Amino acid sequence: MKTQETINAVRAWGIEKGITGPDGARNENAQLDKLIEEATELAKSIIVNDHDEKIDAIGDCTVVLILMADIIGETFEDCLESAYNVIKSRTGRIVEGAFIKDNQPTKGE
Repeated sequence: MKTQETINAVRAWGIEKGITGPDGARNENAQLDKLIEEATELAKSIIVNDHDEKIDAIGDCTVVLILMADIIGETFEDCLESAYNVIKSRTGRIVEGAFIKDNQPTKGE
């Protein structure tokens, strides 16, 4: 399945399950709780270095974010594009494997 088809399938699933859509729960707090749960699963999979679980957790986080965007009246694609437009010209450096934007202090600074 292509990425856009998958995103659309996730949207349809969210409507079918009553998470989004005009008759859905449309509860951003519940979705935030779900995102934290999925991010915690990602953290655990990184700690134990379980590649399959990393893939699953990243996918689960993405599903939640797609539905969250719909709940707040935006699209995942627009949110992603907005974030990219903010970061695309950002300059910085890698510190301990993380990108630190210029003028942002690092640990110990």
